[in-house]
Amino acid sequence: MGIGRRLLGGVVAAAAVFGIVGSAAAQEKKIKIGVIYDLTGPLAGGGSELQYIGAKIMIDNFIKAGGVEGYKIEAVYADAQSKPDVAINEAVRLVEQEKVDMLLGFYSSAQCVPVAGRVEQLKKFMWITTCISSAVLDGKNYKYVFRPQASGDQFGLMTMDFISQNVAKFGKTAKELRVAIIHEDGAYGVDVAKGNDAGAKKAGFNVVLKEGYAATAPDLSALVTKLKRARPDVVFHTGYNPDITLLLRQAREQGLKFGALVGHGAGYGVYEKLKEGLGADVNYFFNTDPISIWLTNSKTLDPKLPPVIKMVGEEFDKAKPGVAIRSAHVGMAASNTYLFFTSVLPVAIKKYGGVDPESLRKAALDLDIKEGGTMLGFGVKFPAEGAQMAGQNERSFPVVIQYIDDKSYVVWPKSQAMRDAVLPLPKGTTYSNQ
Repeated sequence: MGIGRRLLGGVVAAAAVFGIVGSAAAQEKKIKIGVIYDLTGPLAGGGSELQYIGAKIMIDNFIKAGGVEGYKIEAVYADAQSKPDVAINEAVRLVEQEKVDMLLGFYSSAQCVPVAGRVEQLKKFMWITTCISSAVLDGKNYKYVFRPQASGDQFGLMTMDFISQNVAKFGKTAKELRVAIIHEDGAYGVDVAKGNDAGAKKAGFNVVLKEGYAATAPDLSALVTKLKRARPDVVFHTGYNPDITLLLRQAREQGLKFGALVGHGAGYGVYEKLKEGLGADVNYFFNTDPISIWLTNSKTLDPKLPPVIKMVGEEFDKAKPGVAIRSAHVGMAASNTYLFFTSVLPVAIKKYGGVDPESLRKAALDLDIKEGGTMLGFGVKFPAEGAQMAGQNERSFPVVIQYIDDKSYVVWPKSQAMRDAVLPLPKGTTYSNQ
């Protein structure tokens, strides 16, 4: 009897031990995320570092909260150094050496195009927070690469539509309006310019110049000379920085005049850098981007989102105190990272059983979020496998904002507009052709 009790006691003790071990094992479940942005090189100051800050704020928030559905979160950060080859090498290193479960981030389209192809080959899940070029996904039929962000052609079409609806302010008809389309010649610039070109044809504008240039070019004076000869009423520009600053400084020196300058994300989304390089000349410039989360109409958002937006703003202010305008880049990365942690990861774990690429992929395809369901205002729905733009959010959209007196205002589309656009550039401003 004593022996039986001892044996039973031993079994119970063993069960208890194994129970503890099992519990510990359950608690040790984790998802390891490789996060890649440009922390050095020209793209860092052009918006990539701000994207990193936004993503890190959100990742840290979920780490502090204890993870998601019993899974701890571990982030391994890497610097793409503003170089596509480094971005590819770091992605492969994170997958093969660090053994990450997925990759998140990416700013430059020139990096995203090759990296997405490599990650797809490795059959790892990739969640893109930024790089907008359609070439990343168009016709690729990737299974594991997803981008909740708006695509580049949407940017180009949006800005042309915006000017088309405001053409009367220039005192001209659409056919009389002279427009120039200039862009950095990487995947990002080419894609936006393609949308610009299609939008210009639809609007009936007179395209007087369309030209690309290397973002690393040390001198853009020849391009400025061409712009002067073309005499555009509106310049549509897609660039990073410092190329934006270089172009506009040389334009100022050479006396280039126009009626409006419309930028498309990237460097135009970093107001502090624009102001630092150009001073008051940035007044009345336009930028096209997903809406800043601090400009979205809180009344149209899911009620749980405004407190999160407030938290992101407070954390960003700690990281970058004294910034006049919180860059939309911060909110983009924060919103798209939050979307993954709240709407993809829990479904992968609960419905599909884990954090492997197949479970994450299926969870992403299940997304069906209506407008107002993200901090960026748009909804989320990915097309079925085999679609032309598989992996691209069909419900995303950018907005046009205008910088006026160190503040940013949404001016297009009308459903999101905070005020009317100031067009053309007021008399007396540096680039005004009035």
